[in-house]
Amino acid sequence: MRKGGGRPGSGSLREGKMKKEHPGGVPDKTVAAVCGLYCEACRWYIATVEDPELLRRLAAQRCVSEEEARCHGCRSDRRLYYCATCRMSACAAERGIDFCGDCGEFPCDELKRFQAEMPHRIEIFANLERIRAVGWRQWLREIRGCYACPACGTLNTAYDRKCRKCGQTPSCRYRAEHRPAIERYFNKG
Repeated sequence: MRKGGGRPGSGSLREGKMKKEHPGGVPDKTVAAVCGLYCEACRWYIATVEDPELLRRLAAQRCVSEEEARCHGCRSDRRLYYCATCRMSACAAERGIDFCGDCGEFPCDELKRFQAEMPHRIEIFANLERIRAVGWRQWLREIRGCYACPACGTLNTAYDRKCRKCGQTPSCRYRAEHRPAIERYFNKG
């Protein structure tokens, strides 16, 4: 097995770092989730491809092994335990479609429930519409900018208050635009 796990192209440590250094490269569909999420902006993905200590902490917090915590994206053969049982992914495969936005029932009740649960999912309907309009390759080129630090270009999650690398506040456009919803989510109780 390759260092970092998975098959070639699934996001090994080396490949993950190359993606960070060469954002204009060929888009990798494994990070374009069926539901419209952008996998490279996920804390679990970031931990898998560039931060082994964070991966250890996340795994310990959820009481899972580091192996179960590894994720190389929605369409890879190495998905986070939560994503491995994703109903949207299974439904899309059953229907023979690539994205939920391709479905005649879009947006279905399952996708609406999923979207409403957490603030990092706020834009999935818009993302799916954009994928339908311009294709997943162009969408991946565009969406990267939503999560890139405006100062240094590092990809951050929706939940990073400041950039993981340079400390810029806010960490990215997504965080700036959805800060009230993110703060409400964490202040619920």
